[in-house]
Amino acid sequence: MRFYHPLLFALDAERAHRLTIRMLAAWGAAGTPFADGPDDRHAVTVAGVRFPNPVGLAAGVDKDAEAVTGFFALGFGSVEVGTLTPRPQPGNPQPRLFRLVEDRAVINRMGFNNGGLDAALDRIAKLPKRRGVLGINVGANKDSVAGDSAIADYVAGVAKAAPLADYLTINISSPNTPGLRNLQAQPALGELIAACDAARHTGGKRVPLFLKVAPDLDRAGLEVAARAAIDGGIDALVVSNTTISRPAGLRSGNAGETGGLSGAPLADLARAKLAEARAITGGALPLVSVGGIGSPDEAQRRLDAGASLVQLYSALVYEGPRLARRIVKGLHRNPSSSS
Repeated sequence: MRFYHPLLFALDAERAHRLTIRMLAAWGAAGTPFADGPDDRHAVTVAGVRFPNPVGLAAGVDKDAEAVTGFFALGFGSVEVGTLTPRPQPGNPQPRLFRLVEDRAVINRMGFNNGGLDAALDRIAKLPKRRGVLGINVGANKDSVAGDSAIADYVAGVAKAAPLADYLTINISSPNTPGLRNLQAQPALGELIAACDAARHTGGKRVPLFLKVAPDLDRAGLEVAARAAIDGGIDALVVSNTTISRPAGLRSGNAGETGGLSGAPLADLARAKLAEARAITGGALPLVSVGGIGSPDEAQRRLDAGASLVQLYSALVYEGPRLARRIVKGLHRNPSSSS
């Protein structure tokens, strides 16, 4: 464990997360210098957007866009904020975030807790010049999903966020909002993509639109999602979110908690889904690999397997704030660009 773990691990997981966000927000607001100057060795272009490096911060870490500058200062080439919903919502009851220390994993059932799209966009509009790519991840309010008006929420999110985003992600893959994953199937998925495609144009600009799917889709389900994405003009597929499955061999006492599992035990499934997505799309759609990435070797493995970008989340809990920079420095091959 690193030097900061005794303090943070003395707190429950959600309080530790909030403290980390506050510290990074203050660090960024203080004008923290970037540790390294510009480095183009690992730059990659995806969906027409130039990423300084292929290592990104996954959605779910900085839900409300409070510490964007701080995360860029840690070396991330991209930061994806959210998931943001049109209206603020508290999420699921606490406790809802659990460390599985023995497994280097996390289980969460947060439920799209966030302060609402408008508050986050106001923060983003006030950010200083960004040193990386900003993605905005949008979702639907829980009561909208229950009331069959989820697509309207996504359209509202895309339309409002488009002027401030370098790319947008439609998140239909969280296991913690009942009914949300039903949007991964047809005909709802096609309707959703078409509606969001119409909403993403702003000031004559067509903002890239990514689709985030669950690792629990079987191959047939992934084929449906990938085909809908290609046919609907989606610019990249994010593979994938947390899993409701539980791999054999988990040792932590928290392994039985309800929610999505992330971290090291997700790596095998994430690799398998990346391989499936690559085979299904045949390179027709850029892929973003997420899940169980905690080292330069693992990140390189995903890039070699066909990912254009990778994203981190749970590994930061165990590897610490230097992880993104360490991974970027450890990459030995520049990923291929995808327009």
